[in-house]
Amino acid sequence: MQWTIPGTVLTGQREDAALVEQQVGSMFLGGGIALSQVASVTGLEPYTIQNWVKRGFLTPPERKRYTLRQLCRIININMLKSVLPLEQICGLLSYVNGDLCDESDDMIDDSKLYFMFLRIVSQYSVMHSPEGRDRLIAQELEGYQEPVPGAKERVEKVLRIFLTAWASAQLRLLTENMVAQL
Repeated sequence: MQWTIPGTVLTGQREDAALVEQQVGSMFLGGGIALSQVASVTGLEPYTIQNWVKRGFLTPPERKRYTLRQLCRIININMLKSVLPLEQICGLLSYVNGDLCDESDDMIDDSKLYFMFLRIVSQYSVMHSPEGRDRLIAQELEGYQEPVPGAKERVEKVLRIFLTAWASAQLRLLTENMVAQL
């Protein structure tokens, strides 16, 4: 089934969600991507991304190159911004990653968090029930090594919120389409 990969303007097959990590990762073989590439992946204006850096939502790029971790932070924020205010998104990300401008205190790399979310949400039909959702989250977190006690529980809560926010955004789009057809 064709879908737009959450937080991006990229399209693909939902069944191929596990491959997205490899495809996105290959963009970084040269050591990072430029602001224009981040903008083309996310559909965001470059000034928006630069504003998020200035506001401390993510670490500044090094030598004008963004890492996979930074791209995924931007994608996570972009994915959630239609449902939550930026301050709440930053609070949510800080819940698992402390100071957003200091990657050394992160409980989970933003790219790992995003790709876990993506693998879960690609199984949308299973995720419809709380039990199915929770089972998928538990599977994704099976190999997760806690850097500090309680980290796994925090990551689980954040994934649950990500999934709920994504589902809410999907329902909002469906509603808008239904209203437009009146």
